[in-house]
Amino acid sequence: MANDAEPVQHFIRQIVREDVTGGKIQTVRTRFPPEPNGHLHLGHAKAICLDFGIAAEFGGACNLRLDDTNPGREDPEYVRGIQDDVRWLGFAWAELRHASDYFEVFYRAARKLVADGKAYVDDLDAEQMRAYRGTLTEAGRESPFRNRSVEENLDLFRRMREGEFPDGSKTLRAKIDMAAGNMNLRDPAIYRIRRQAHQNTGDTWPIYPMYDFAHSLSDALEGITHSFCTLEFEDHRPLYDWFVDHVDLAAHPDLWQPLVEAGLPTAPSKPRQIEFARGNLSYTVMSKRKLTELVRAGHVDGWDDPRMPTLAGARRRGFPPSALRTFWDRMGVSKQNSNIDYGVLEACVREELDARAPRRMAVLDPLRLVLDNLPEGHEEHVELPNHPKDESFGTRLVALARELWIEREDFAEIPPKGFKRLVPGGEVRLRGVGIIRLDRIDKDANGTVTALHATLDPSTRPGAADTNRKVKGTIHWVSARHAVQAQFRLYDRLFQVENPGEEREGHSFTDFINPEAKRVLQGYVEPAAAQAQAETHWQFERTGYFVTDRHDHAADRPVFNRTASLRDTWARRQR
Repeated sequence: MANDAEPVQHFIRQIVREDVTGGKIQTVRTRFPPEPNGHLHLGHAKAICLDFGIAAEFGGACNLRLDDTNPGREDPEYVRGIQDDVRWLGFAWAELRHASDYFEVFYRAARKLVADGKAYVDDLDAEQMRAYRGTLTEAGRESPFRNRSVEENLDLFRRMREGEFPDGSKTLRAKIDMAAGNMNLRDPAIYRIRRQAHQNTGDTWPIYPMYDFAHSLSDALEGITHSFCTLEFEDHRPLYDWFVDHVDLAAHPDLWQPLVEAGLPTAPSKPRQIEFARGNLSYTVMSKRKLTELVRAGHVDGWDDPRMPTLAGARRRGFPPSALRTFWDRMGVSKQNSNIDYGVLEACVREELDARAPRRMAVLDPLRLVLDNLPEGHEEHVELPNHPKDESFGTRLVALARELWIEREDFAEIPPKGFKRLVPGGEVRLRGVGIIRLDRIDKDANGTVTALHATLDPSTRPGAADTNRKVKGTIHWVSARHAVQAQFRLYDRLFQVENPGEEREGHSFTDFINPEAKRVLQGYVEPAAAQAQAETHWQFERTGYFVTDRHDHAADRPVFNRTASLRDTWARRQR
């Protein structure tokens, strides 16, 4: 697989290499900092692979940090899910941190800014501040509370911390420049009052830091050397640097003394923020708001529904983590936003599973086939390879009886042009068995075909004289007596249009959900596949790549999720 090949070169890799070889840094330290307000999706996998991959490539370390500064939107379920997803992708963090680990440090840092005359307590509410902030073409106006004395600001901020004021009544702001061309520098908020219990700190804090403040100082506190962010944070970089420079943790160890006392190793750095384009895929959405709507409205069966672009959904669908790593490595990293065809990801999945998925036979839409020239109670075993391209997989014995199940679509009473499978009076080869001729068809009172009767030519059996006789088609089968009944969930792309998240007048993105994205069939499978453990991959011959469901599968009630079809059928639809 491509994981073993030379990594694709891109501008971030080049920047880090130059920083290391030029002696600017000694040890690369990165972080992956998701907010635990939802489950991770395929776009997050790009960031995970970049953050952890760059650190590993240069002999460094990557932290997993939960950006839990927004209580009320965050949930321990998401915290657990994020950790599971990172592990499943194949990465191990150097340290598990939470932004809440640093709340006392953030408070001290904010007091320092106030004491330095670089922050003030503002009484304007959010709507008033928007009016004062100005526009992209018009400078903002200074708040009437901007020039409070240092002493008054320190007192007010202390009282904010002690919970004296109601929610939203006061805000701590950085005093930067209300005429700045970059709107993010127009006296941004540092702290807001919010009486909301926090999952880690309980009711200790009635005030919480804003993202830009907490994120920049968290990076510095953890000694992060390179902070990789998506492009929407490019305009935030001057503010990121402003907080790091003006708090100056390295020069003020008293600010982070609580971490030392708590046993958390720290060596503050001046991190470098570098932005890259998000990983966007066609035929899906990766907005947390939209994904939440899909779940809450019942359009999908939860966050780990295999139709969902969440990592939990990808895992349940059977996407190998190595295929996701390969995909994002091949896509590279750039500054240009673009939509990647979902078929490229599916191709990586097929490539991975073609190499490592053992073959089995399964019939998803069964039609009974009787080999009339075999006696009642006949039983034998046919030897078949477990992988046609890799002899190391060995072989298996598959039970053959007089009555079999074949796919209904492998028979046509009135065949269309080019049909090469079973037709009245026609011949096909049964996989690993020999050539059969269709002699008779049974139908019910409604005219529905209920069974086929055929004759097996013994001269075409393995080891017989005529095994090389040519016929146009080969079909697969399972023994009706030995096969295990199973449920097959056929998953496909969740949306019918390439960019479902695009705004369309009069339409919601849910209007474009693909009604064929999930189909459930009852069929039969070889016993060996049914008895496999959950999350076992198979290629069902001529059908597709499947995985045993990680939650619902059991040997006595097997459930298989289709990971991918054998070929990209969507590409043909677009021609």
